[in-house]
Amino acid sequence: MSAENSASRILVVDDENSLRDLLTILLQREGYQVDQAADGAVAFAMVQENHYDLVISDIQMPRVTGIELLRQLRDQNNDVTVMMITAFSSTEEAVEAMKLGAYDYITKPFKNDEIRLVIKNALEREQLQQENRQLKRQLGQRFSFQSLIGKSPAMSKLISLMERIAPSQANVLITGESGTGKELVAQALHVNSDRKKHPFVPINCGAIPENLLESELFGHEKGAFTGADKRKEGLFESADNGTLFLDEIGELPMGMQVKLLRVLQEREFRRVGGTTNIPLNIRVVAATNQNLSEMIKDGGFREDLFYRLNVVSIELPPLRSRPDDIPLLINKFYQRLTGREEYQIEKRALELLLNYDWPGNVRELENLVERCVVLGESDELKIDCLPEQVKNKNRNLCGLIGDLPDEDFDLENWLEDLERTVLLQALEKSGGVRKKAAELLGINFRSIRYRLGKLGIGDDEKI
Repeated sequence: MSAENSASRILVVDDENSLRDLLTILLQREGYQVDQAADGAVAFAMVQENHYDLVISDIQMPRVTGIELLRQLRDQNNDVTVMMITAFSSTEEAVEAMKLGAYDYITKPFKNDEIRLVIKNALEREQLQQENRQLKRQLGQRFSFQSLIGKSPAMSKLISLMERIAPSQANVLITGESGTGKELVAQALHVNSDRKKHPFVPINCGAIPENLLESELFGHEKGAFTGADKRKEGLFESADNGTLFLDEIGELPMGMQVKLLRVLQEREFRRVGGTTNIPLNIRVVAATNQNLSEMIKDGGFREDLFYRLNVVSIELPPLRSRPDDIPLLINKFYQRLTGREEYQIEKRALELLLNYDWPGNVRELENLVERCVVLGESDELKIDCLPEQVKNKNRNLCGLIGDLPDEDFDLENWLEDLERTVLLQALEKSGGVRKKAAELLGINFRSIRYRLGKLGIGDDEKI
């Protein structure tokens, strides 16, 4: 008797006492836990109250047959593994049971070694299914909207928008700087949609050579080109009924843009070398860190494809615009790396982190936390483990003052002069257009107008 068998619980269902007892004795000798039911109605009630790894049921029984029991279980979305026992003369019913989702069937009379092997294989399959269900639950938790870390107004607005978008069938275009989590958002949209039971297929449009891209997306027929020795399914076909994530869509060559547009319009495609149109049911989520509107003006991206992809748009905020989320993200990454709950952050280290610009966004912060966990000698994030670019940012700000004089330093005047200098530089870079200057500084138009007025800088100020 193995420890693995002792953990498996089996329900034997048959109206013949002798067969139930025979199977029970046989299975108990193998180390399984065994319960009995005299008909399908009793069995159904027992499955509702208990967990079973396997149900072994006769097909022909009074009141509720094995076929009806299986149908009732599947109607309730109960995916317990079911194996049927049938007389040799009723194999057609066994085939019907297989169509309803039975794992296998054996005919009476059966050999003990035969049924032992079939049961062993059925339980191994059930174990794999349990692991798969657990992975799907974990995936759902990881990509739930609650798993998106942030309490800032920008993140609250983003999550609210995603909750409205996810159930729809509309194509989505995600924009944002590198490292802001575009693929994470795409996966969250998929997991929270009606397509979640079907594939999520990601592809980086800039990572596949142009001469291979068409075959990768659409697949090919045998003999379509040299080396195509068999038919190959493409990524579009793999994503059927699910979600296709086209990352770095701005890198897609112009020729492929035309073909993608046709697929989105016609909802069908052909494999390379094929003559048959294959219907397609997918949702496309695309992402880019490029300005597609500017690319359209420069002739680098098709305007009609842009509108097909940009049915709904999501713009991800850079990390520097939501500093309140940094401590939350640090703790999340720490928990994922170590399994421990809270990561203490030294006050001075936190000041440096909040002051840093984060050009690599959330991805850069995640790498930084991993670095600090590896290099740190305690459960606290300290300045010593921070990379030089983070520490140098603060030094550069202090360097604007130089050596602080021993006396007669007027902080208010110094700050006013600094603000004047920054505002005038912003106006100069924006050609004197205040709205552009405000965007450059990350403030709104009302704010820059107030600041300029406070410093006495009028519309005709010479810059």
